[in-house]
Amino acid sequence: MNTLRTTLLLAGLTGLLLAAGQALGGQQGMIVALLFAALMNFGSYWYSDRLVLSMYRAREIGPQQAPGLYRTVQRLTARAGLPMPRLYLIDSAAPNAFATGRNPEHAAVAVTSGLLRMLDERELAGVLAHELAHVRNRDILTGTVAATLAGAIAMLANLAQWALIFGLGRRDSEGGGNALGMLVMMIVAPLAASLIQMAVSRSREFAADEAGARIAGDPLGLARALRKLELAGRRAPLPAAESHPATAHLFIVNPLRGSSLARLFSTHPPTEQRIRRLEALAAGGVSA
Repeated sequence: MNTLRTTLLLAGLTGLLLAAGQALGGQQGMIVALLFAALMNFGSYWYSDRLVLSMYRAREIGPQQAPGLYRTVQRLTARAGLPMPRLYLIDSAAPNAFATGRNPEHAAVAVTSGLLRMLDERELAGVLAHELAHVRNRDILTGTVAATLAGAIAMLANLAQWALIFGLGRRDSEGGGNALGMLVMMIVAPLAASLIQMAVSRSREFAADEAGARIAGDPLGLARALRKLELAGRRAPLPAAESHPATAHLFIVNPLRGSSLARLFSTHPPTEQRIRRLEALAAGGVSA
């Protein structure tokens, strides 16, 4: 069900992109928008992992620097049937983690120093299993595509704004853009794209929670970790994420400090809802 929902949401984003391109430049604009999105996705596919790791100044670590972490990931990858990912450490007291990389063979898992200090072995295994589930489900690619399409729509809306300012939206009878369509696209399309992107991210988080709990064999370990991370995140958000809010969807919990209203538009489902699902999974018989 989650896979079908994600597919439909991505199709909706693509349709929204095409509509935005058509509003801006007619049929030619629609074709240009599609080519533009394809080019952005190509770049994101190959280089997004290097970019996000550099944003957070993550440094690669091996078994010598973090033997316990390395052994835990080795055990979980064996259970998940995955190759060993590269491991990175982010020097931050805010506890959090994310996975990146274009496929399981080129994956990386990054954790903060605060995460390693706060969680016990069982909780850490749950978080790492969640991130490996993202790798196995290829959620990184899905999230990258969704973010790229949403970004392309926002850029088209920005172009529409300048087109209206300079009077380029007056051609409504020659297959070009028209002022009303461009105005609607400029206002509605970015908001709709953001909402769809958030829905994609929330759907994949639920799926990764379940798959991660099964990989670790311990839904309650992940549930305990999520509760700790949620409380810690409210007190001390990840500073680098404030400068790069577009990367928030990568993390296991929202790294940004937000008001109650902002949390309604979060890329992550409510943590309490995630915990309830994991507790139900444990009650259903999934255990270590």
